Amino acid sequence: MEKWQKDFWEMVQTVADEVEGFFMGMTEVVDTFFEITEEITEQLQSTVATELDQYLQDIAEPILEVYWELEEIVGDDIEPTFPYAVEPTLEKNPACIGCRHYHGQVYSGNLLICGMHPYGWEDQNCPDWEQEEF
Repeated sequence: MEKWQKDFWEMVQTVADEVEGFFMGMTEVVDTFFEITEEITEQLQSTVATELDQYLQDIAEPILEVYWELEEIVGDDIEPTFPYAVEPTLEKNPACIGCRHYHGQVYSGNLLICGMHPYGWEDQNCPDWEQEEF
């Protein structure tokens, strides 16, 4: 092999070693960057979660205290403000048993039976009755 060929291959090898060293250094920098960002993220998450939890607790605590005091004062005399379900029975709304249109929710003390007959049907044979699908 001639000298210039040997020198050329040595230069190529030197360039390859330098490029490899550059990328190894960049890998270390990127790994360090990710480690630092993970630490910062964990610190922020724990700090934000703790502060948010405390903030929400500070907001909710007075409201709950007022609610509990009001509940103690009023007791069971108030109606629930949230809708609740009522199932049809043989005594009340027998035509609605098994009907797919039955709604049966109480809103502010008013029972809504279904869209066609909001107050229910008089006897046991409703003309709009359809089998409930499962």
